[in-house]
Amino acid sequence: MDTELFSARIQRYLQQLESSNVDGVLALFSSDASIYSPLLGWVQPAPFYRKLADASGNSRITLIDICCSTLGHARATAFFRYDWQLKDGSQVSFDCVDVFDFKHDGLIEKMVIVYDTQRIRADLGDRFS
Repeated sequence: MDTELFSARIQRYLQQLESSNVDGVLALFSSDASIYSPLLGWVQPAPFYRKLADASGNSRITLIDICCSTLGHARATAFFRYDWQLKDGSQVSFDCVDVFDFKHDGLIEKMVIVYDTQRIRADLGDRFS
């Protein structure tokens, strides 16, 4: 398990996500990757990140911590604050944990997004459904 590689990939992912660089984000995922979104369920990375970029304005991501598996899995988590600004100027802020499973080449194979959607669903309405 390469914790330095996982940490670097996660930091790169968060940088690309914050700048809405869809191609930069997608370059970090394997071709067969999948993502679980609390709002959308299981999705493929390309349509998910295009939809997110189309809906987003100038968002800010504040990394709180990165934790790597202590059980020998090729897995790490990112704990961060997401101040998500939508194109209409409204903002939704929440703490989030993304769980990353990596392939042997260091690309992301699976990602599970975890956050409390109760307040977010009320704030978003149907703007990201």
